[in-house]
Amino acid sequence: MSQRPFAKLALASAAIFILAAPAAEAGAIHDAGLFTTVLPANDDGSTASVGIGFSIDFYGSSLGSLFVNNNGNVTFSGPLSTFTPFGITGVSTPMLAPFFADVDTRAGNTVTYGTNVLGGKNVFGVNWIDVGYFSSHTDKLNSFQLIITDRSDVAAGDFDFEFNYDKIEWETGDASGGTGGLGGVSAAAGWTNGTGTYYEFPGSRANGAFLDGGPDALIASRLNSTVDGQYIFRVRNGAVVSVPEPATLVLLGLGLLGVTVTRRRAS
Repeated sequence: MSQRPFAKLALASAAIFILAAPAAEAGAIHDAGLFTTVLPANDDGSTASVGIGFSIDFYGSSLGSLFVNNNGNVTFSGPLSTFTPFGITGVSTPMLAPFFADVDTRAGNTVTYGTNVLGGKNVFGVNWIDVGYFSSHTDKLNSFQLIITDRSDVAAGDFDFEFNYDKIEWETGDASGGTGGLGGVSAAAGWTNGTGTYYEFPGSRANGAFLDGGPDALIASRLNSTVDGQYIFRVRNGAVVSVPEPATLVLLGLGLLGVTVTRRRAS
């Protein structure tokens, strides 16, 4: 591939204090076979607009379709080909990003997505299972997943979304300053409504942070779940809310406008 300029980094501020967590349990990713539509092998590609099978209310926007982007995220108002991660707040479209980095599926596994039923509820999911990094490297592989769950049983437009992680071995593509999948401008994770309300995971764009065994290893914490590596966000009346578990309550910074979430040590 020809040279590609680095994306300008947009810094986001969201202070957070977290309890340490032990090594991940198995099974953060739901059955990958639930989602079988293939995004053909590519670098920096996206799907056309695809329906999720139900409507969701995300901060006042009624959304029923999205774009699956190869580089570890989905967006709602247009595709995103950017490969070098920037701060999650620096996106002008609603975005859910379990692992925003330079995924390259021209070698190894491809991304799959689709609709299904899980736990009796309609879901839309995306699998990035054993995916490599730019440029066509498969010596290190990552496995992560996004699931959006219809919760219209609670109220019209309500939904949950979850980021699930089983393995994070690389953090950076060659064109983002990395060498052997490490260093350079590392991956970011989080979500934004595209107009200033967002959450960026601690460890985003910090070298080594998200990797298995890293200080903010994605497989080693949890949110609203009993499974390490699983982070469930609940959206009610259009806004992300917390349903606290018996744990230390965490207050995020201004980036989340006061929304609270919890994490806890394994029992």
